[in-house]
Amino acid sequence: MATDSQHIIYLLGRYSSGQATSNEVDQLLTLLRTEDHDETVVSFIENQLTTFEPNNAEDIAFWKNRLKGGAQQITGVAIDSNDTPVVEISELVRPVHRVHFLRKWGWAAASIILALSLGVYLLTTNTKRTLPPANVVQAADIAPGKNGAVLTLADGSKVVLDSLGNGVVASQNGAQVVLKGGSLAYDPNGSTNGEVAYNTMSTPKGRQFQVTLPDGTKVWLNAASSLRYPTAFTGTERKVTVTGEAYFEVAHNARMPFVVNVIDKEEVTVLGTHFNINAYENEKAIHTTLLQGSVRISSRQWAVGSGEEAKGEQSVMLKPGEQVSLSQSSQLSHPIPVQTDEVIAWKNGLFNFEGASLSEIMRQLERWYDIEVSYEKGIPDVEFEGKMTRDVPLSDLLTMLEKSDIHFKIEGRKLIVLP
Repeated sequence: MATDSQHIIYLLGRYSSGQATSNEVDQLLTLLRTEDHDETVVSFIENQLTTFEPNNAEDIAFWKNRLKGGAQQITGVAIDSNDTPVVEISELVRPVHRVHFLRKWGWAAASIILALSLGVYLLTTNTKRTLPPANVVQAADIAPGKNGAVLTLADGSKVVLDSLGNGVVASQNGAQVVLKGGSLAYDPNGSTNGEVAYNTMSTPKGRQFQVTLPDGTKVWLNAASSLRYPTAFTGTERKVTVTGEAYFEVAHNARMPFVVNVIDKEEVTVLGTHFNINAYENEKAIHTTLLQGSVRISSRQWAVGSGEEAKGEQSVMLKPGEQVSLSQSSQLSHPIPVQTDEVIAWKNGLFNFEGASLSEIMRQLERWYDIEVSYEKGIPDVEFEGKMTRDVPLSDLLTMLEKSDIHFKIEGRKLIVLP
């Protein structure tokens, strides 16, 4: 009689070849959910990787379509422009056993791993099968965030951009503000005469948005963030103010530096570059990360208890791939190397959980799903790894987090972490 391991290898072979019946898929799911068969699965995959060779372009296209049409829709795994999975195949909880794929045969293995390890779904003969989450107690699911923002014009009037169609949103100083394709753009030919007018773009919880400033600089705002800027840049610098989190692609202008004031705690000065600022007030520090070009970060140190008297100014230059942090006590750290794709995962539609504690993850969820998180009996001490799409209902994401034996309950817009 075949052992469970032998039977799993048989079922994996049937599934990977697209021949598994619905009954065989059910058997495979039951075995993998009730027992620890990691070694068996890894052994099967290693064997597949050493023997798999696509015979022709149709074979390659088959595996690509199987992954894109199945795993991307079902597990939310992002696929980049080079047909490469953005999400690394990994467990969510340490210790992590990563499986790295070579491009030639990665699609065959990835289709198996993504379907069996990352999700609670399997595809077979174009049928989507769903296993309901076992431990997420909920009354109604909560949808993910989406594009949307509130634009406050110079006269104080507010425009809610969520439901507007493409077209002119406002006209200020002779320049038009145009909404197109889910982003806002300012006419670069607006008048620079007279008093400078300021607009503020604000994203509530559960919203994100992108704006192109009059100089051509592009800014992406994460949830619960804001950007204040002039409708036309004049003088010797281009100065804006940001709260929350924003990613900048600054248009180059050597004669007029671009300056970002971060909640009156630090300034980032650039000529033309790409960088990210994370400055949420409920986080431990302000993090500035450089992707391209160069930036100078400066911060004033204040005398303890002075309220007004400055002790001096700190200044740090960043190179691409580096990050600097400003602590709550206004101390600038030394630059450190970071994985920039992890820092801007939010801009690319992903949650980044690399090395994150549960409380850090919950703060991300509060902002994106517009929820309140509470802990029934303290905050569990667990660290996570991996990435996951932000474009999924809350319950789907919680199902993944429950692999760490943490449980949740949803009551209205309140998420309760259970022991």
